Amino acid sequence: MAEQTPAAPDRTAPEHRLEEFGYTQELKRTLSFTDLLVYGLIFMVPIAPFGIFGSVYQTSGGMVALTYGIGMAAMMFTANSYAQMSQAFPMAGSVYTYAGRGFRPWVGFLSGWVILLDYVLVPSLLYLVASVAMASILPAVPVWAWLIGFIVLNTVVNYTGMEMTAKVNKIMLIAELVVLAVFLVLGVVALAQGKGNGFSFSAFFNPHTFTLPLVLGAVSMAVLSFLGFDGISMLAEENQGGSKNIGRAMIGALVLAGVLFMVQTWVASMLVPDAAKILAEGDPDGTSFYEAARVAGGGWLAVLTALSTAVAWGFANSLVAQAATSRLLYAMARDRQLPRFLATVSPKHGVPVNATFVVAGISLVVGLVMAARDDGITLLGTLVNFGALSAFLVLHLAVINHFIRRQKSRDWLRHLVFPLIGFGILLFVVINAKIAAQVLALGWLGVGVLVLIVFKIRNREPSLAGMEDA
Repeated sequence: MAEQTPAAPDRTAPEHRLEEFGYTQELKRTLSFTDLLVYGLIFMVPIAPFGIFGSVYQTSGGMVALTYGIGMAAMMFTANSYAQMSQAFPMAGSVYTYAGRGFRPWVGFLSGWVILLDYVLVPSLLYLVASVAMASILPAVPVWAWLIGFIVLNTVVNYTGMEMTAKVNKIMLIAELVVLAVFLVLGVVALAQGKGNGFSFSAFFNPHTFTLPLVLGAVSMAVLSFLGFDGISMLAEENQGGSKNIGRAMIGALVLAGVLFMVQTWVASMLVPDAAKILAEGDPDGTSFYEAARVAGGGWLAVLTALSTAVAWGFANSLVAQAATSRLLYAMARDRQLPRFLATVSPKHGVPVNATFVVAGISLVVGLVMAARDDGITLLGTLVNFGALSAFLVLHLAVINHFIRRQKSRDWLRHLVFPLIGFGILLFVVINAKIAAQVLALGWLGVGVLVLIVFKIRNREPSLAGMEDA
């Protein structure tokens, strides 16, 4: 099969228009740079370390702030690749679009299929974690009831349009930052009063426990907190600014989130009541951060941080996750690589309405099934991580193929060196993923290959609008 390359639009134009690639503008362009930045921050959750602090603390030998710093640096290389491709192809679809147009449509289909593991399952994971947390606070209300409540609320907000979602995002971001500020202020005051373990920079570097394999192993877990910045690329067709806004918002969100992650984990590491126990036994209940908050401000602060985690994951984070997932389904359906009805856009609200409801339905079914499993949250988490990072690997290669091989770019740093470094880091993380996740993810990929074969047999090979045979 001859390789397909994009039909050549006017490369001298400062911005590529959606129509140049064979698409019609259907989604409403209502989002500013600030909206995109807030969206990315909400997707990553500024207080994400609250829930996994103990696990990262143990696996990093107490150097949890260093771990988040390295994780931020690692994901910056992936953000660079997203930024380059979002300028070349300013449309929805994320890795699906970039791999399909950076390589061939069938590569894009398989990349989209793999990252569906991330996008389709991450709302279910977020809803389940939040529902379990809320049920522990109010045991009279069962997990399934919280699950349904979160899903219905988020679906209604997303259905009303991205303008409403953007407004809710800003409110939730302010709320999360207020809680974080309260913890940091009270934490610093507590340390000044002699509480906790005393002032120390060991969270950034501890010569007694530091080894490179130890820290890199912890990074593979901490990087979960950064997943979601890529969701900004899903909103390319709703961005009212230039295409560079997408890349700038991604990098800005990563830097801001990374700094917040490092500061909060640094303070928490100085307040944990039994650091030696966490290093030896881990944090099976996920309460280490809340115990640090208890030392800082008492029981009310422990409850506040736990409740904030549940609301942030079950409402704020899952709200934007559902929105991003519906855009991926919309993009693939528009190219007839998923059922066409998923490409239906609401004339009134300007959102992919059927895709939004399908994501809600999948989240409900998967959430209820996984809630019945003892390892449901762990299994969903590993699958989400594996699906996203595997697709990121293809993204880095697509940058090199499109810019270096096709466009003959001589921007070696952004189009070759950075993608290669990003590819190497992510490959290490994927190889060290849990075996169960690898097996299930490869099985999912196998199903995608079968679907691709069916397309071939039926003479319906994946194609993208505006692409022609070389």
